[in-house]
Amino acid sequence: MGKIKVGVLASGRGSDFQSIIDGVESGRVNADIAVLISDNPLAKALDRAKEHKIPAICINPNDYLSREEHDKAIRKKLEEFKVELVVLAGYMRLIKDKKFLQDYRGRMINIHPALLPSFPGAHAQRDAFNYGAKVSGYTIHFVDENPDGGPVIYQEAVDISDCKTEDEVAAKILKREHVGLPIIVDSFSKGKYVIEGRRVRYTPTSP
Repeated sequence: MGKIKVGVLASGRGSDFQSIIDGVESGRVNADIAVLISDNPLAKALDRAKEHKIPAICINPNDYLSREEHDKAIRKKLEEFKVELVVLAGYMRLIKDKKFLQDYRGRMINIHPALLPSFPGAHAQRDAFNYGAKVSGYTIHFVDENPDGGPVIYQEAVDISDCKTEDEVAAKILKREHVGLPIIVDSFSKGKYVIEGRRVRYTPTSP
């Protein structure tokens, strides 16, 4: 199968985004990164995109009256760039626009730094550390109306028993995210997860 056009949404440093860039540039990921969109004008991810000559766009939620209107603006931009697969890579806002969720059902994935359904939400690494978990990890899943609740594509367990702080937990999990996410993105172009209009055929498996 040919390359797919990927659009990435990121709110912060963009290290998961960088792992996809590195995979594309090394030939390990059979995709074109069509656009990087951030909701944060200070996001490092925007700088990473510009450094690699990827269109970088900030759509600031402060410029919109509602979350749905903000989502709509992002959806329109993804359509403009003819994005086939949307990757939420450290994107810190819930998507509320129903049409956005419908149009990209089976074509939008998120990476979450915990083994869902354990530790959903924005502070997964902190929650796992405070709970005293010995094992955590990350989950790559489809995005739907349920926050951190879409069908799971892949999970990897990470031993965090030796971590002394939540920052150590985050760093250890992130290192593994950078391995798994590019593989899953590449798998879409190889037909492992087959996009069929608004539906997707998938089998949870090791990448």
